Amino acid sequence: MDKEEEEEYLSYDQLAELIDFIKNIHGFDFSDYSPASLKRRVTRIMQLQKLSLFDLRTLLTNDHDYFESFLIEITVNVTEMFRDPSFYRSVKENIIPYLRSYQRIKVWNAGCSTGEEVYSYAILFADEQLYDRSFFYGTDINNDVLDFAKNGIYDLQKMKQFSENYQKTGAIHTLSDYYTARYEAASINHSLKKNLLFSAHNLASDGVFNEFQLISCRNVLIYFNTDLQKKVIELFYNSLANFGFLCLGAKETLRSTETGRFKIIDKKNNIYQKIA
Repeated sequence: MDKEEEEEYLSYDQLAELIDFIKNIHGFDFSDYSPASLKRRVTRIMQLQKLSLFDLRTLLTNDHDYFESFLIEITVNVTEMFRDPSFYRSVKENIIPYLRSYQRIKVWNAGCSTGEEVYSYAILFADEQLYDRSFFYGTDINNDVLDFAKNGIYDLQKMKQFSENYQKTGAIHTLSDYYTARYEAASINHSLKKNLLFSAHNLASDGVFNEFQLISCRNVLIYFNTDLQKKVIELFYNSLANFGFLCLGAKETLRSTETGRFKIIDKKNNIYQKIA
């Protein structure tokens, strides 16, 4: 869709009005999300569902189930287990040795979507014999994707790609050690779920809820504007234990104004350590 076609569906002024409308009706504030990204996603929904702006507002007002599905389309990010294997190799090489000195380790995956990354961390820590003294928190603003994550049941066909990713991390096991295949689905083993908690948390409005040795938030900040990115980094800094690690991944980086409070551990994968 070119810019002219996109403008036919939704202008930036109409997007601003829609943001205010959603905030007033449902209490979700998208005003600090990247306007261009948000406009593309809303336009895509309107185009695929053949909705006018009036139709969309009517559905958002009168149909709570529709709002939940709308929220998924707007906020869910593409994710997979062990996405970017070099990132997980870096975690093993640069973070795991440091974390071995802790009796209790808390890990927060912010914007966890359907949970694949949380389970990836759990598997990585199990491989490194750190799982039993670790606890993993996966948070998202969308309850439907959190329910999916809690179930831990994924398409068996996707496990082939996940397994290839896992092996590229230098894995010592096979991914099938951690799930049970049932028909066309793969169910994550219960032993891997016992130290996991999935819960709702809005990075735009909620605050610190624990202290963590590791916070991972990949492919999320790119959807926020500069002010919200700054606010979220402040939240992460205040949520990290002294010398805790912040993992942003290859697509996102700290701004120069923030680097004075963090030590760069891996520039390519944007892994940082909080300076006390």
